[in-house]
Amino acid sequence: MLTVATPHPTVIPETGSLITHLRCPECGKTYVATAVQTVCNNGTCNSSLFAEYKLDGTISKEMLTGRPANMWRYRELMPVIDTGNIVTLGEGFTPILPLQNLQHIAGDINVFIKDEAGNPTGSFKARGIGAAVSKAKELGIDTIVTPTAGNAGGALAAYAAKAGIKAIVYMPKLTPKLFKDECRLYGATLVEIDGSISDCGKLANEEALQNGWFQVSTLKEPYRLEGKKTMGYEIAEQFNWQLPDVVLYPTGGGTGLLGIWKAFDEMERMGWIDSHRPRMVAVQSDSCNGIVKAFHREHSVSEFTDGGFTIANGLRVPKPYADKLILKVLRESQGNALSVSDADMEAALKEIARNEGMLIAPEGAALWHAFKQLKASNWLHDGETVLLLNTGSGYKYLENLS
Repeated sequence: MLTVATPHPTVIPETGSLITHLRCPECGKTYVATAVQTVCNNGTCNSSLFAEYKLDGTISKEMLTGRPANMWRYRELMPVIDTGNIVTLGEGFTPILPLQNLQHIAGDINVFIKDEAGNPTGSFKARGIGAAVSKAKELGIDTIVTPTAGNAGGALAAYAAKAGIKAIVYMPKLTPKLFKDECRLYGATLVEIDGSISDCGKLANEEALQNGWFQVSTLKEPYRLEGKKTMGYEIAEQFNWQLPDVVLYPTGGGTGLLGIWKAFDEMERMGWIDSHRPRMVAVQSDSCNGIVKAFHREHSVSEFTDGGFTIANGLRVPKPYADKLILKVLRESQGNALSVSDADMEAALKEIARNEGMLIAPEGAALWHAFKQLKASNWLHDGETVLLLNTGSGYKYLENLS
């Protein structure tokens, strides 16, 4: 059984959260949001659960005026009810920057990068982990465990320290030392595994079940998605409520891609944006490109694919838990999927650093190479606006670069 501490007896609805329940996007079964939930338990469904909100037009985008520039500016559309349970380090509202000195390569296509490197612990993981830890605090959870390729572990260690919750992190031994040191400095228990994040996930699951720890593995609990979806709200707000034509997203577990798509749906239902949607592009490493293969073979699920080490730690996810949902979004959006080699990632990383003054993560750099491939194939069109999601700081990956 899951071990939880006693929650506060009185929860004050200070955030104005409009959350109503959790729902399985596969079978439709609903769950209460006031109890600890993981994935759908309807037969063999096991799907991720999505938070649902009362989106009846009672709130407007004008309410954002004057609010702090962080992800909790969208607090009514987040799952935490009592503001006393919000665990924040200032995450969110990262800049969207135009590529200027590389415009000669982009040509007549307008290319922007949303740079998540400035988040706490240096990556977009601060969003999802911040939301998940905040809701865990509200639900009285005292111990959280996660498998990680690097950045999620550091984020969990930091937010758990802030929340006074114990964190246990399972990480591949091949992960750069900086990520390991980060976890230990924040006081987390670090367990190194000889294998991939999938191997970490198996052991973390076994030991969590034995010890009553709560797991925040990617898309195996409902609330990391809610933090990641704030990227979608920010994209709309920062583009003055006109979404870009194409969004390229580095796809390991795929939480951000699903979260951004969820945000677009919520905003349309509230009347904040129209029905225009970007074409979503999943970019993977050649080492772990199961989503790419499944997309082009028109399969509904991906196969376990692990070619070993990649300089983009976050892309070494052999089989995303929510692969069916990721592939569904790619097809609904008339999107695409492609993979990039380590050599091309590193070349792209250096090209952006030397021309734009941004040292981005290899995962983000993969998108620049993917953009050039899509442009060369005429999949992108002149006059379009294309957004690349850089997920973290390149400084954390220096050990991986030549």
